[in-house]
Amino acid sequence: MATAQQKDYYGTLGVKKTATQDEIRKAFRKLARKYHPDVNPGDKKAEEKFKEISEANDVLSEEKKRKIYDQLGFYSDNIDPAAAEAYAKAGAGGGFGGAAHGAGGRGQGVPFDFGGFDFSGFSGGGAGRGAHTETGGGFGANFRDIFGGMFSGAGRQPRGPQPGTDLEYQVEIDFWTAIRGGITRLDIQRQSQCPTCKGTGAVGKPMECPECKGTGQVTQTGGRMKFNIQCPRCGGSGKVQNSCPTCDGAGVVTRHEPLEFRIKPGTRDGQRIRLAGKGNAGTEGAPAGDLYLIIRVGHHKLFRRTGDDILITVPVTAMEAALGARIEVPTIDGEGPRPGSAQLKIPPGTQTGQKLRMREKGVPSATREGQRGDQIVEIKIVVPKVQDERSKEILRELQRLNPENPRADLLSES
Repeated sequence: MATAQQKDYYGTLGVKKTATQDEIRKAFRKLARKYHPDVNPGDKKAEEKFKEISEANDVLSEEKKRKIYDQLGFYSDNIDPAAAEAYAKAGAGGGFGGAAHGAGGRGQGVPFDFGGFDFSGFSGGGAGRGAHTETGGGFGANFRDIFGGMFSGAGRQPRGPQPGTDLEYQVEIDFWTAIRGGITRLDIQRQSQCPTCKGTGAVGKPMECPECKGTGQVTQTGGRMKFNIQCPRCGGSGKVQNSCPTCDGAGVVTRHEPLEFRIKPGTRDGQRIRLAGKGNAGTEGAPAGDLYLIIRVGHHKLFRRTGDDILITVPVTAMEAALGARIEVPTIDGEGPRPGSAQLKIPPGTQTGQKLRMREKGVPSATREGQRGDQIVEIKIVVPKVQDERSKEILRELQRLNPENPRADLLSES
């Protein structure tokens, strides 16, 4: 029977066995950026490498899965953690006598075949070679009990349909589109169903799997043990088909597609929009993933936005600030790229930096229909440049009539 290749998840991510979760996460992100299919379109080697590092990260990034992998030297979803713990405590911890981390990918059944394995070298206390063998209750019986419970749910698990993965794109829109809404267009690269094989990845009639010779299982060795696992090539079916020449067996092909979508009025910078079923296609009829659009909103030279509120700085003269006035200020209620305007009352004695609120002159809410934010107007007093003597005399007279010192409080505190 053929022998399955062992998998070293730590080696795949390039980290030590003692690596922390943060180190594992950083190593995976670095490799994912390098081998992601979107970065390497059409590169099958990069795609396979991405699958390998994703499988390794799936196991090592979760404490329970990692513990089982460290105890047994491989991982399967069918393994009972309590049984794995019992096996490790029985004296076989560390991954089958220190052997390299073994096979058995995520979700892969691992049916054991203990025929031909000599259990006489194990005592009830887990002693090494030459230890006394106890009849009936020794480690051999316990060993079978442990693995019988550990893999009671194991069986052949064909690969079958695989749902499509999600995609994420950043979309830049201008300030007015985010405020008023509109239609935006984007070209995306996604995996769509192969037109030749209809997502199966195979063509022609099924034939005997050359790796397992039609048995559906291959032999895996771990230390002094030999056990059978599901054939990774045929998924335990014992049959294979020729790979589709169009998609090289992937079931999907990479294509560029134009996409048109609507931006709601009031969309915010950083908002995440989900388009269901617009991600990568699944295989063998499985559903496609979703497309997530991260919105990036451009700036405006007059208006600033905080949530659904609009902020603007408006200059006023010293006389308008002192005496009060009604002035026209720009608002977002215009048409196209041009702003609108509305009247704002400046109270007498307004100071520079003071903020005045214009109710419901802000951005329409994208989540609360019929509601709007406010427009906040920050006042900036502009001092006149006096040129003629008459104006200077008037200002001197004004100073004599109003002799208060605005720095008096500062001087008294010091």
